[in-house]
Amino acid sequence: MHAVRLHSFGPADNLRHERVPDPEPGPGQVRIAVRAAGVHLVDTALREGLRIGPVPLPELPTIPGREVAGTVDAVGEGTDPAWLGRRVAAHLGHAPGGYAELAVTGTERLHALPHRLSEDHAVALVGTGRTAMGILRFTDLSPADTVLVLAAAGGIGSLLVQYARHRGAAVAGAAGGPVKVEAVRGLGADLAVDYTEDGWEERIREKFGDRPLTHVFEGVGGDLGRAAVTLLAPGGTHLSYGYASTGFSSGGQAVLSGEEQRRLGITSQSVLGEPMFDKVGGAGNLRVLEDEAMELAAAGVLVPLVHHFPLADAARAHRALETRGTLGKVVLVP
Repeated sequence: MHAVRLHSFGPADNLRHERVPDPEPGPGQVRIAVRAAGVHLVDTALREGLRIGPVPLPELPTIPGREVAGTVDAVGEGTDPAWLGRRVAAHLGHAPGGYAELAVTGTERLHALPHRLSEDHAVALVGTGRTAMGILRFTDLSPADTVLVLAAAGGIGSLLVQYARHRGAAVAGAAGGPVKVEAVRGLGADLAVDYTEDGWEERIREKFGDRPLTHVFEGVGGDLGRAAVTLLAPGGTHLSYGYASTGFSSGGQAVLSGEEQRRLGITSQSVLGEPMFDKVGGAGNLRVLEDEAMELAAAGVLVPLVHHFPLADAARAHRALETRGTLGKVVLVP
């Protein structure tokens, strides 16, 4: 098979499209003929040799990627043969191997795909979708809410916009550049603004009021995150997520000090990692969030934005993701 391998930590050009031996499934495992492989910001950090969050650095050489969708083409010893030929998606956990034409995983990680759910959409939900569902565990949106989603044209942000509209909340979505702003409009946001333009905060105030927001969802960090938080009404909530907001590729964290929160009368919380794990009873229970994302997609509530790259262009996909030159979830197609 062909796969993308990393032989040494460093820049995106270290990702090499190569021919490697086909993997074989072991007991309790299946092999997936991959139709879509997800690319995550964490992948770019691991490629550089930076450990971000709970994901360990891989042993080299490695095939990166932890999100795949496709069709089961082989099963291991003792594995139910009914899986053969079924379309599935899987999060591989801490085991890499997704940037490939074939990937192996245990049956406990599989999601059988309904007919209406495509592989590229499914792979956007099994990792990025579960994070969105985890973020939403920290609030209960209703028609009484007005929310702002920063990076609203990204993989997570686009799902948050759609879910907030589903719950009846008024939604402002902020994104960088006219193409992304138009995409946010297409997601159903009541207002879409370009945060690369001066005065984007004033456009939100003109639309909704002086301090109109009940919730800010942001994974950007830095000055953008801090500007967004000033739009929160007293009693509002700022939910910070994503590795960009912790300073990786963003240059700063937007979570406010306790004194700043008291002055504004708001609550600011970073929700990634242990706080999110606690919401589902531990890191081993993240599948609950994957199931929620898949169910909402099957019901038509969530329709992921997907930015496709050929598998052979994984290095270009990484560069585009690192420079915020992508729209929605980045997906490699073998």
